[in-house]
Amino acid sequence: MSPKIIPYDIAEKLDWPGAIAALRAGHTRPKAELGDTFLGPSDAVLLSRAAYIPGLGYGVKSFTVCDGNAQAGLPTVQGAMVVFEPEHGQPTAIVDCPLVTEFKTAADSVLGAQLLARPDSRRLLIAGGGRVARSLIAAYAAGFPGLTEITLWTRRPEQAQELAAGPAPEGVTLRAVSDLADAVAEADIVSSATMARAPVLKGEWVKPGTHVDLIGAYKADMREADDALISTASLFVDSRDTTLGHIGELLIPIREGVIAPEAVKADLYDLIGGARGRESAEEITLYKNGGGAHLDLMIADWISRAG
Repeated sequence: MSPKIIPYDIAEKLDWPGAIAALRAGHTRPKAELGDTFLGPSDAVLLSRAAYIPGLGYGVKSFTVCDGNAQAGLPTVQGAMVVFEPEHGQPTAIVDCPLVTEFKTAADSVLGAQLLARPDSRRLLIAGGGRVARSLIAAYAAGFPGLTEITLWTRRPEQAQELAAGPAPEGVTLRAVSDLADAVAEADIVSSATMARAPVLKGEWVKPGTHVDLIGAYKADMREADDALISTASLFVDSRDTTLGHIGELLIPIREGVIAPEAVKADLYDLIGGARGRESAEEITLYKNGGGAHLDLMIADWISRAG
């Protein structure tokens, strides 16, 4: 059996509610086995992420992340994912890596927000102006029909202005902002997708009841939230296995004694299994979107069936 080749242009046939539902359903299956490797220098790394989920199958995504590619007019992330069926290990699909990553990343964050943010959230702030930010606009609007405004902040103001000038989801106003502190203070949900290696979000800016969604930090030397925010918010992750020992957002404050590993209350397996998330309207919840090959496999399986 030859695997199906699935290019990026199938994206127009896919939808965000379907992607979010695929991740939710995937977490009702037995817990995944995972294996990751990182090779190369810090600014041009090759990541290979593999997963096995009983009943769903096997998957491995190999891709490069080269920080300087934007200056050369090339994508930052390039690669492919191979999906294998569970019974005989036959490859069933080869999916363009950016397609998997785009739907996985934003759907992961929105699923976390659906489980943790206040249901009456109306204002979303997105920090970051790359491809992930564009996905977040569409994904959050689909996952939170009550949103009325999405504000956009980037280090280079012209990026936020360009995003704000683009097509807006129905019923949602897009607005570029230049003052991050003020924007955070006004938001019900803060979603950060930057390439920051030092914190850009401060706990003192965040009002009670806010949900904070951290996406950008994916390596041990990267952070988006400061110690004040990490130590005062109720902490949740998509997967303990792919965040606690791998990503600076939690690794650094744990190593420095700011928090203990036990400060993380639950991951997606726990939350979808019935664990308590937000406990009050005034609580600040923080969700670390760390990704992981099991999420890639859930999304790639959904893409291959939808396509």
